[in-house]
Amino acid sequence: MNATTIPSTFRPATRIQKSFLSAPEHAALQWLAARTPQAVNSDHLTALGLVAMLAAGLSYAATAIDVRWVWISSICLALNWLGDSLDGTLALFRQQTRPRYGFYVDHLVDAIGALALLSGLAVSGYMHPRIALALLLTYYLLFMEAVLATYTLAVFQISIAKFGPTELRFLLVIGNAFLLWKPYVHLFGGVYRLFDAGGLCGAIGMALMFLYQATVHTCALYRQETLR
Repeated sequence: MNATTIPSTFRPATRIQKSFLSAPEHAALQWLAARTPQAVNSDHLTALGLVAMLAAGLSYAATAIDVRWVWISSICLALNWLGDSLDGTLALFRQQTRPRYGFYVDHLVDAIGALALLSGLAVSGYMHPRIALALLLTYYLLFMEAVLATYTLAVFQISIAKFGPTELRFLLVIGNAFLLWKPYVHLFGGVYRLFDAGGLCGAIGMALMFLYQATVHTCALYRQETLR
């Protein structure tokens, strides 16, 4: 089998989405899918999500010159949500699903988008580059674990501990609003940049999620394939 050969069989993964905003988000996406013009397809929305995330990264980088660019980054994050979340819903709504293609392209776009976003934050002056790197690495660890679990267990875990991509975008937009009038926080007798404190908490949280998911899935696979 060469690199471009497509297997004749494919086992679709069970999607697990139980985040705080999953119910209203699902309703909103169904409403939008029913009203999306026929000229717009899932590939257009995926491209929108990628371009929006690249623009968000550039907007964060521009806050080094003028913090008001953070408003543009918030708009870009909203557009990224629209493209990244609606593309799959639209495909399902129109019964035009391409499970392998969609899974591959979506994850590729997400990986590039995360790099662009956190690179922008790293040069913005509002987040230490090491914290941005820690966020990127822990995100990639979670990302890698989710892909491995999808392949080995046929389970695609979109949300963990009630948090998913939508909740993370929402928190980032709230952080953007606070950045304009309160860019520093007081913790444990010290003064820290808001995004440093939030980024460090996010990196620790994702690292713990990775360890939990890796442990659970390793045990599940061990039980399924116990040597006799």
